[in-house]
Amino acid sequence: MSIIGQFSPPARGVIIAGSVALVITLMHLAAPVLSPLLLAVFIAVIATPPLRWMRRKGVPKWGALAVIVFILLDVGSLLALLSTGALEGFRDSFPTYQERFMLLSQQAGGLLERFGMEHSQEAIPDLLDPKKVMAAVRLMLSNASGVLATGLLVLLAVMFILMEAPSLHAKLRVAFKPSAEAEARISQLLKRLNRYMSIKALTSLGTGVLIWGWLTFLGVDFAPLWGVLAFLLNFVPTIGSIVAAVPPVVLALVQLGVPEALLAMLGFMAVNVGIGNFVEPRVMGRGLGISTLAVFVSLLFWGWIFGLVGMFLSVPLTAALIAALDASPHTRPLAIMLGPELKQDQPDAEPASRKGDGSDRG
Repeated sequence: MSIIGQFSPPARGVIIAGSVALVITLMHLAAPVLSPLLLAVFIAVIATPPLRWMRRKGVPKWGALAVIVFILLDVGSLLALLSTGALEGFRDSFPTYQERFMLLSQQAGGLLERFGMEHSQEAIPDLLDPKKVMAAVRLMLSNASGVLATGLLVLLAVMFILMEAPSLHAKLRVAFKPSAEAEARISQLLKRLNRYMSIKALTSLGTGVLIWGWLTFLGVDFAPLWGVLAFLLNFVPTIGSIVAAVPPVVLALVQLGVPEALLAMLGFMAVNVGIGNFVEPRVMGRGLGISTLAVFVSLLFWGWIFGLVGMFLSVPLTAALIAALDASPHTRPLAIMLGPELKQDQPDAEPASRKGDGSDRG
C-alpha cells in the first residue's frame, strides 16, 4: 500500500493539490530556462521527419543535421532582418504617422461630439498613445541582441536534441520499462504533435505570405513586418490573428485612409477564416482532441507560466498534459473534461488522448 493511500480522501486531495501548486510555482520560477528548452523541443519535433527522410536516402547523420541547422539558421536570420529593418523604418517615419494620427483623431472626435459624446477629442488619442508606441518600438530594437542570443541558444539546443533523438527511444525503454499500452500512447501523441506542428507551421507561413502580398497590393508600409507578425501570431490560438491584424489596419487608416483600412481588415478576415476554418481542419483531420474552452484556458495558463513561448505552444503543451492525465484512471476524468465535445449518443466517453474532432484549430 502506498504512503498516500494511508490518508483519508480529503487529506489525499489536499496533498495532491499542494503538489500540483508546488510544481506550477516551480515551473513559473524556472520559466527563463524552461521556455527556450520547450521551444527547442517543439522545433526539433518539426525537424525530425526531414532528418529521418535524409537518413533513409543515405545522407550521413552529420550531413543531415548540418542541413537542418543551416535551414533553421537561414530562416531565423531572414525573420530577424525583415523585422529589425521594418522596425527601424517605422521608427524613422513615425513623426509623419503621428501628425496624420492626431489629425484623424481630431476629426473623429469632432464627429463623435456632434452625436453627443463629450470630450471625445481628448479621449481618442489616449486609446493609442503615440509616445507609448514609440517607446515599444525602441524597446524591441534595444532587445534585438537579447532575442538573437536566445535564438542561438535555442538553435544549439535543437542541434543536441536531434543528435540524441535516434537513441532516445531505446534509453527511455531501458530506463522506465513502459508497458506496451504506454508506448503506444506516447507514439500516438508524438505523431499527432508532429503532424500538428508541421501543418501549423505551413499554414502559418501561408497566412504570412498572403497577408504580406495583400498589404503590399494595398500600399501599406512595412508589409514584410506585418507578414512576419501574422506568421508568428498564427501559432497563438484564439487571439493571435486578432492581435496581428490591429497594427497594420491602424497604419493603413493613418497612412492611406478609411477605404484602405477596411480593405486591409477584410483581407485579414478572409485569410484567417479561410485558412483557420477550412484549410486547417481539412488537412489536420481530427486535430489534437482539445475542447475549444480548454484551448482558451490553456492559452491563459501557459502564457502566465512561460510567457510568450507558452502562448505559442499552449495547444501542444495541453495535448501532452491531456495524454498524461489520461494515463491514470484517477486523473482520466480531467482528461475527458479537457477533451473534445462528446456526441449525444455517446454515454461512455473514450479517453481524450485517443480521439479528437479538430476543435483545437489554434
